[in-house]
Amino acid sequence: MCLSGLSHHGYHRTMQRLDLQQPELPDLQFVLMVLALCTSDLESLNAPASVRENVFNRCWALLHETPPPTKKDERVLNLMLGDEVTLEALVTVIQQSFEEEGFSELTWEHGPSEPSRDSTPEVRPLVERIQKLYPQPEDMDPPSNPSTSS
Repeated sequence: MCLSGLSHHGYHRTMQRLDLQQPELPDLQFVLMVLALCTSDLESLNAPASVRENVFNRCWALLHETPPPTKKDERVLNLMLGDEVTLEALVTVIQQSFEEEGFSELTWEHGPSEPSRDSTPEVRPLVERIQKLYPQPEDMDPPSNPSTSS
C-alpha cells in the first residue's frame, strides 16, 4: 500500500508516505489528503511551503474565479462545487504540480492528533465512513512510566 504508517503505537511517531502517481486511494480521498497536507503546518513534510501553496492555488483556480484566500483558516476547498470531471482534474493538477517540482511522493512524520474543530454536518457522513474504514487502534494510550510504578 502506498499510504503507509497509519498505525500508531503509544506516542511513537511513524514516517508516512503517499505515492503521488499511484496513491491506491479513491480520487476524493487522495485530493482531500493532499490538500490537507498542503494547508498543514507539518514541518516534517518533504514539500516546502512554496510548493504546497502553489498546489493549493492551482486547485483553487479550478473551482473559483477569484484569487485564493490569504488567511490560513480560509484556505479550504469546497469540493461539493465540482463534479467527477472536476475531481479528475484536481488529481491531475496535484500530480503534475508536484512532478514539476521533482516530487513523486509526499513523506511526513506525524503522530495521531485530536481534531482541531468539529466537522460540518455535510462532512460528517464521510468522516464516519473513514472512521469505519480506519478504526482507531486500541493501543493509543501512552505507555506507563516504569519509574512511577511500584
